[in-house]
Amino acid sequence: MISRYSREEMSRIWSDENRYRIWLEVELAVCEAWAHYGEIPADSVSNIKEKAAFDVKRIAELETELKHDVLAFLTCVSEHIGDDSRFVHLGMTSSDVLDTAFSIQFREAGGLIVGGLEKLLGILRKKAFEYKDTAMIGRSHGIHAEPRTLGLVFALWYDEMRRNLERMSAARDAVSVGMMSGAVGTYANITPEVERYACELLGLRPAGISTQVIQRDIYAQYFLTLSLIAASVEKIATEIRHYQRTEVGEMEEPFAEGQKGSSAMPHKRNPVLSENLCGLSRIVRSHSIAALENIALWHERDISHSSVERIIGPDGTILVDFMLERLCGLIEGLRVYPDKLESNIWITRGLVFSQKVLLELVRKGVSREDAYSLVQRNAMQCWEEKKDFREMLKSDGQITDILSEKEIDSCFSLKEDLKNIDHIFATVFGES
Repeated sequence: MISRYSREEMSRIWSDENRYRIWLEVELAVCEAWAHYGEIPADSVSNIKEKAAFDVKRIAELETELKHDVLAFLTCVSEHIGDDSRFVHLGMTSSDVLDTAFSIQFREAGGLIVGGLEKLLGILRKKAFEYKDTAMIGRSHGIHAEPRTLGLVFALWYDEMRRNLERMSAARDAVSVGMMSGAVGTYANITPEVERYACELLGLRPAGISTQVIQRDIYAQYFLTLSLIAASVEKIATEIRHYQRTEVGEMEEPFAEGQKGSSAMPHKRNPVLSENLCGLSRIVRSHSIAALENIALWHERDISHSSVERIIGPDGTILVDFMLERLCGLIEGLRVYPDKLESNIWITRGLVFSQKVLLELVRKGVSREDAYSLVQRNAMQCWEEKKDFREMLKSDGQITDILSEKEIDSCFSLKEDLKNIDHIFATVFGES
């Protein structure tokens, strides 16, 4: 059900090893930039690039003593480089490294999430066309409304996830921002040219303006996008849970051979995957609140955001990656019951065609208010006496004085209700 590769790759992005690798990449990019502008000897940069290395365990040892993660990292790197290490971190502050690296991690994580969304879109599109003409009842407030098709359900989910793909691509682009502007963002000991050159090497845009940190609204946009994706996943999962209810029974999650649904009741097949996705969505959405709280930092800049981001950065992206993969497997393996879809259309004994009757009366010159009263009177009697709605209409003299039996029958045509499905599909998918 879950892609092993995807989870391992996302976890790798947030590993200590990868984090320090990116830190080193940032430091080396700045060294190259300084060399380009003649401030560091070319031989020194070559030596730095050749010898620069780190050891995760050694950094942990140094951090225990120094109580500062970036200084521990720089000390470890300098132990490998030697004298030329004096050129590393030249004119920079810790957040120049931390925030720029954080942006790169977000960009990498966003790439995997974009891939997950693209995979999900492919599955939803396939299901939409597979069930394009499979009629089912539509609902509002949980009450039967008018017929639609199962293909429209998948098409709706597809359209929403496509918007999420656009949002994620935009958020990934927005967060691809680097900063090498010094202790308070004034370039007092480094230059905008060095920042621009280094950012170009890293595939980033320089921040337009910063304090000691990249402004947190940029990262908040990213977390809000993750929250929107999670909310859409929950929306789909909630619908599937509804369709799986015993009294609905239109579709259900895949149920593997040997799987157990309940410790007490052997007959149970519960929507546990969908329920899991709904729960995880709540966690992801809570991260957006924390990210918004990070925007306002005391006295221009503090580090209260740092502890938050060390949790929500990895957790949020890993969770969304997991949720998308789980949802892909769930939808791909959905069990659909066409007979139940069809029979559910008729369990109200034709009441769901009431609007067609209303409109036909209006076309014949009856006022909408009078037509509504005529149809509703029969509808309420149908509810309470559990009689066939069409037959009740045909036995109502006030109705038959206006509509012939043939005209009444024409109001109960599924084909008429579904005549614009091709148009909707062409709008959503760009093809008929």
